Parts: sequence; structure tokens; C-alpha cells
Amino acid sequence: MAASAAYSLSSFSSLFLRAPRFSLLPAPISLSPTSTPTPTPKTSPLSFSLSSKTLKSTPLQASPSDQTETTFYDADDLDDASVSAFDPPEAPDGFVEPPYFDEGPAESEDQITAAYEELYGAAFSGYEEDKGGESEGFVAKDGFEEMVVQVRRVTKVVKGGRQLNFRVVVVVGDKKGRVGVGVGKASEVISAVQKSALDARRNIVTVPMTKYLTFPHRSEGDYGAAKVMLRPASPGTGVIAGGSVRIVLEMAGVENALGKQLGSNNALNNARATVVAVMKMRQFSEVAAERGIPMEELWK
Repeated sequence: MAASAAYSLSSFSSLFLRAPRFSLLPAPISLSPTSTPTPTPKTSPLSFSLSSKTLKSTPLQASPSDQTETTFYDADDLDDASVSAFDPPEAPDGFVEPPYFDEGPAESEDQITAAYEELYGAAFSGYEEDKGGESEGFVAKDGFEEMVVQVRRVTKVVKGGRQLNFRVVVVVGDKKGRVGVGVGKASEVISAVQKSALDARRNIVTVPMTKYLTFPHRSEGDYGAAKVMLRPASPGTGVIAGGSVRIVLEMAGVENALGKQLGSNNALNNARATVVAVMKMRQFSEVAAERGIPMEELWK
């Protein structure tokens, strides 16, 4: 019993006395009274030793084909005859050198507008920024005046809710026989007015008038549920009409006319119905040319 206990105790103590096979801690330092401690190099716990062979880097050398020679010349070594100078040809007789672009008198606004119209056609609106007043906006330079007929708030129901916009009806005209009706929508009133004015300029029509600034004959026009009747009037009568019909006639330059709305009271449809009625009118000279008779025969 005692012998077995001593054997187990000796085997248990051998576990602590046996040197460890692998340890992350540095080796212990043995100290004796007669010997001095030998310092050990400081290494990190997780350090690995590489092989004794060292890696030698070999520099890259260019191949003979890649080597180029650079030759430098001194200005004194060059001969004047070897340097070729640019010799421009002589100008022909009567040649006048053109001026530079920044020379000469400045172009006026009318000349610039005429140049744009020559390139892009007569539809050039000629908008420019208004810097004179406090309000920021644009001023038309094409001779057309703008008149706002109606401003309405419209909504569009979408998945996220309702979108609020403004719909504006604008009539433009030069009061010399040309008029147009346009409509535009935007989130702001100013943007909607600019859109509708541009749309009106794209739909310009010519109004036939006599020397008394009235219609040559009667006419009627309809657009949707709106119907408009136009009649000529004697000098001094004025424009007797209401709603958008009056605005269209005044912007066209008509001074003596009678007009009446016979259908719907919608401002946009009545304005377009007025344009339709105007487009049906023809001058006496046009009818006489189609019939091949003198214009005086039309009065018989």
C-alpha cells in the first residue's frame, strides 16, 4: 500500500520536473553566486526563426536593345545654314488682312437678333434677363406682348399623395395681325407663364383684317364644347366681346369687331375657338385670285 502510494507520488512529481516540449515563454535564467547573469535578447512571444539562408535581391538590368543614347548639342556648335527658318509665301496683290475678332465696333442687339433669326429661323424668342427692376425674370425682344388669361391650381393624385401644380393660359400677339394661344403647367406660377408663352409663340396665326382694322367677313369656330361667333363692325365700334375672346382680338390688333361665346365658358377652349374662327377667314384678294376674277367683281 505504501509502495504504491510512493510510486504514484513520484510519477506525479515528474510531470512538473520534466522540461516542457513547447513553450511560448522565454527560457529561464540560471543564477549562481559565482556567475554573472547573461542577458538574453528580447523577442516577442510569438517569434519564428527563419532559415539561416539570407535572401539576396538581384537588381534588374536593361537589355542592350532597350538602351538608348542621348546626344546633347550646344547652340554654338550649330551652323546657321543647317537651321531651316520658316519662310511664309508672299501675299497676293490687293490682299487685306482681316481684323481680329475683338476689334471693330460692337454689334447692336438688333444685329445680334437678326443673326440668330438667320441661323435658327423666325421662331427665335429673343429672351434676355431683365436687370433693370427688382423682379427677376425675362423680357421678350421679339415684338410680342403677353397677356395672362387664366391661372388655375391643378392636382395630380399619385401613390405618395397629391402633387400641386399651376396651369396658366397665355395669349401673345404683336397687335399687327399675329396672335397665338398657349398653355403650360409647372409647380410655380412664373415657370408656368414662361412655358405657356413659349407654347403660344409656337402656335402663331395671322388674322386677316381690312384697312378699318376689322374682319373681312363673318366667321364661326368651335373647339370642344366652346363655340365662338365673330362679326365685322364699322369704324368706331370697338371690340364688343367678353372673356378670352376679347383678349385674343385685342392682342391681334383688331379694333372694330363683334364677338360672342355660344357654348362653354371655358377660357382655354373659347380662346382656341376664336383662333379657329380666325383661321377660316380669307382676304378679298385671295378669293379673287382663286376665282380668277378682279376683286371689284366680288362686290356685284
